[in-house]
Amino acid sequence: MTTQTLSRPRQGRMIAGVCAGIARRFGWDPTLVRILTVASVLIPGPQFLAYIAFWILMPNED
Repeated sequence: MTTQTLSRPRQGRMIAGVCAGIARRFGWDPTLVRILTVASVLIPGPQFLAYIAFWILMPNED
């Protein structure tokens, strides 16, 4: 069994590929991760900053 690394895919992105990369890494549905991300941004907290940090720190896939 191969382990997926945490990277932003070049195909299947919506904005930056952060949600698609997280979903692929953990074997989840990308749509579910996107919905949870949008829902979490609506509550107070640093979620938007975390998304920006992932966008900057997560490498693109080869």
